[in-house]
Amino acid sequence: MRGDVNIKTIVIEGGKTLSGTINISGAKNSAVALIPAAILSDEEVIIDNLPNISDTKNLVEILNILNCDSKIENSSIKINTKNIKNVLIPEILSKKLRASYYFMGALLSKFNYVEMYFPGGCNIGSRPIDLHLKGFMKMGAKITIKKDKYTLQAKNLKGANIYLDIPSVGATINLMLAATKANGITIIENAAKEPEIVNVASLLNNMGAKIHGAGTATIKIEGVSKLSKARVEVIPDRIEAGTYAIIGALCGKNLKISNIICEHIEPLLSKLTEAGAEIKYDENSIIINKKTNYKAVNIKTLVYPGFPTDLGQPFTVFLTQCKGISHFEETLYENRMGHVSYLNKMGSLIKSHAQCLEIKGPTSLNGQIVTATDLRAGAAMVVAALLAKGKSIILDAEHVLRGYENITEKLSNVGAKIEIREIE
Repeated sequence: MRGDVNIKTIVIEGGKTLSGTINISGAKNSAVALIPAAILSDEEVIIDNLPNISDTKNLVEILNILNCDSKIENSSIKINTKNIKNVLIPEILSKKLRASYYFMGALLSKFNYVEMYFPGGCNIGSRPIDLHLKGFMKMGAKITIKKDKYTLQAKNLKGANIYLDIPSVGATINLMLAATKANGITIIENAAKEPEIVNVASLLNNMGAKIHGAGTATIKIEGVSKLSKARVEVIPDRIEAGTYAIIGALCGKNLKISNIICEHIEPLLSKLTEAGAEIKYDENSIIINKKTNYKAVNIKTLVYPGFPTDLGQPFTVFLTQCKGISHFEETLYENRMGHVSYLNKMGSLIKSHAQCLEIKGPTSLNGQIVTATDLRAGAAMVVAALLAKGKSIILDAEHVLRGYENITEKLSNVGAKIEIREIE
């Protein structure tokens, strides 16, 4: 046990053919920003299609600490902030997930003051929040840092012109939250363009915010004094959809991935097709089958609309089944290779140099005891275990459960032999 929490493992008997339909849940990366964004309203906010994952549960715990009323029914959450209290979010909650930092922008915007600890999340490399802090300072906030605790305060937040050194999703959303109730106009240049940013802007605009350009490199926010009730639906999770598409290409027989926005995963689908996959498209779904003659392709992760870093690790498993030498380059995070040693333990032939991989295929994979070193490395282990001969045990499965709703149920329903076990 770790404290009072049982350690979870995922046990998979590989080599099964998967047929049927997998319905994609709401996007983790949207949901974890929409919940903090909701506290900007002075009335009730409803978020539909909320994924039932540990990250959203932890954010609801933070809502409780802030004395917000929240109620989850089916896949919707109602949030009312009429009794909100601007109190310190406990360190244990802040460090459970990276997205806790969105409360920084939201509380600063609502109260001109916030205290919180440095956020947590997966250890995939340096992810400083200096871009967030620089933007807050441009808007007039004074920042004090004592150990891991940040205190931000401003007499009045003011609109500003902010240029992001890199198009960070987190910084773009956090500054958008802060600017929503600031005095004047804020312009964010070199903003990230991910669909999740558009989703958050939609909620804010539904509340009465004035945000233009979300999804482009320039976002203009005209501050408003009041935000009212609103409703929004979480977009389908493009990373979950992409992960199951990869699984379909390796283990599927007419495996249908439903409730997706194909445009959001086009970089992945394009690479699968280049390797030789056959994909049938419908309005909001794809059907994909396993093939045995895939050819090597090269991958370079980029910000949206490029190949997503969050699919790089699962896609590495696919590359082990491609004939020839594939090259993979990770450009966004320096610690995205935690899955490689475990894939080689299972039988892959991967050479690693810094953020680049050389993958020789095809190779047979065999079940092993492996570890999910982070969320997407854990997803890669699930993909590999489904493909491998024999039984695999994935340790530290909590990482996987942070980002994939009902993953064992969804895979079991299409023919996988998979279960979660707890180690006391």
